[in-house]
Amino acid sequence: MSQAKAQDPAPHTREWTPRIVAFLCNWCSYAGADLAGTGRNQYPPSVRVIRVPCSGRINPIYIIKALVDGADGVMVSGCHPGDCHYLAGNFYARRRFTVLKRLLTTMGLSPDRVHFTWVSASEGARFAGVVREVTEKVAALGPSRIMKGGDMDEL
Repeated sequence: MSQAKAQDPAPHTREWTPRIVAFLCNWCSYAGADLAGTGRNQYPPSVRVIRVPCSGRINPIYIIKALVDGADGVMVSGCHPGDCHYLAGNFYARRRFTVLKRLLTTMGLSPDRVHFTWVSASEGARFAGVVREVTEKVAALGPSRIMKGGDMDEL
């Protein structure tokens, strides 16, 4: 009788995937993310979703803090311009984000790590596509070098 040799499995190699924090408007983008889930639209699981009342209420400091605390990228998504539940919140957000991109460049951070998009509640497939696209763009930049030591799993 021969004894079967136990073979060591191939060494575990973990491919790096970017950690993305997504601030999503409650009324449109979060509902779009929910629709993506119920519609079984696949997107990278490395996205951490934070539900906010409106994209216009996101303080740019939250975006910078997410990057400093270890996120490789940040995505902000709200209602399409003109369709805001709070009438003009997404217009305020769009202005803030334009200024934020310039501030990130001044700080020496790549503005390409921050993405802004508009997704409605009925666009689950679009949400999944946007998340894939943002993940690919951030992955092309590589890991963020500004991590302060935060643990993204705590979010």
